[in-house]
Amino acid sequence: MSFAIFLIISVILAAMQTAVPFLVKRSVVFGVTIPEPYIQALPLRAYKKRYAVLVSIISLLLLGFFSAWVLSSHPGEEKIVLAGVFIEFSIILISMSFYFYFHGKTVQLKKAQKWIDDLKQVRVTDLSIRSQDEMLPWYIYLLPILLTIGMIGYTALKFEILPEQIPTHWGVNGKADAFTGKTLFSAVSLMFMLLFLQLMFLGIHIGTKNSGIKLSATATDASRIRQLTLRKYSSWFLFIICILLTMMMSFFQLTTIHPAIFSGSIMLSAPLAFLVIVLAGTIVFAVKVGRTDKQNFGKADSKITDLDEDSYWKGGLIYFNRNDPSIFVEKRFGVGWTLNFANPLGYVIVIVPLIIILLIAFWQ
Repeated sequence: MSFAIFLIISVILAAMQTAVPFLVKRSVVFGVTIPEPYIQALPLRAYKKRYAVLVSIISLLLLGFFSAWVLSSHPGEEKIVLAGVFIEFSIILISMSFYFYFHGKTVQLKKAQKWIDDLKQVRVTDLSIRSQDEMLPWYIYLLPILLTIGMIGYTALKFEILPEQIPTHWGVNGKADAFTGKTLFSAVSLMFMLLFLQLMFLGIHIGTKNSGIKLSATATDASRIRQLTLRKYSSWFLFIICILLTMMMSFFQLTTIHPAIFSGSIMLSAPLAFLVIVLAGTIVFAVKVGRTDKQNFGKADSKITDLDEDSYWKGGLIYFNRNDPSIFVEKRFGVGWTLNFANPLGYVIVIVPLIIILLIAFWQ
């Protein structure tokens, strides 16, 4: 079971990492802003193809070795898990290594060709675009939050019937494999971790909803469609993950209070269903957003270009701009959002809840 799960995750991870250069917004290549007339330049197309070929070949070799090792030596569950995690991190490390290599090549090419020297840099604003935004309202997150608060209260009421050993971790088969002594804190700790996760999701949703909508001066229609699509589907995807996490962790909490409430098959299928839905949703989200601005929306003005913000992107990955009030901005390598690390509110939204969750986990 562990082998199948890690193999599926690794295959999807490898496919996503391979496809990233073709899913990012059209005016960005390996984290570098490219003027519209040069987006299809032969060297840039060659960089993308070489990256995709190298990442896919090495990933396939790693997955082949992993599969052959498991099928030939029949290692234990723990060794398979460790090897699976190693494979996943290796794929990420390899893809990022090639990203930085081609990022450097793209920076050098842009500088050598002087692509922006003779172009006027323009920033475009559309005051009506907010009225077209279809992101979910923030208060929809109150539903899972109230459910979690209700589960905390229900657990406190049923404290007397709880087992003396409270589960703190569940394996891929849905069965508890780590325990701690029964206290009021340990009984509700899982629900408190869920609550802080939900608050983090709510903060991310509000942060992305209030972030600026950046349009391209040379491909305004394409960038408008991409931004609206990204905002709409990222809000839905984040909320779906929040709901799924709430259902799964509440499911585990109920099995602690009432051990016989669910059958063994349900215990096994619940985490697997969560994994399948999240992986499928990730693929649909990435493809849906990635394809939106790749169509031809007409001829661009060859005398202007977007405002070059490369100096605010460290390595094309980390955004640090004190002049931008946005908490989150669209990624330059990948599909989704990243923090504006110059805005301290981002740390409050993301880092603080994670620290609290870790403290709860260690104090059990």
